[in-house]
Amino acid sequence: QVRMVASGGGLVQAGGSLRLSCAASGRTFSSYAMGWFRQAPGKERVFVARIIWSGGRTYYADSVKGRFTISRDNAKNTVYLQMNSLKPEDTAVYYCAAETVSGGIDYWGQGTQVTVSS
Repeated sequence: QVRMVASGGGLVQAGGSLRLSCAASGRTFSSYAMGWFRQAPGKERVFVARIIWSGGRTYYADSVKGRFTISRDNAKNTVYLQMNSLKPEDTAVYYCAAETVSGGIDYWGQGTQVTVSS
């Protein structure tokens, strides 16, 4: 059974930092990209960052470039999202996902709430 467990969300003041984790289990993810998406209240879920599991190449949404860093720990099968210089507009539920090479999502994590106060 595949599981993707996201954690690390919370309440932080603007300018602060949080690190999200996504622990994946139940299969080999070496052929996937691991992504973070977020969904703010009343809005669609949008892409935040992506890392290619094999090779480590990374991609970011323009809105988070220079502030967020995605990384992975192969031994722990875990993907991280380090979020610095947080802004109120970063407030959302953050989801991790396992993406196929064609861009589809095979697995979603359960989401973790990030709230940034001004």
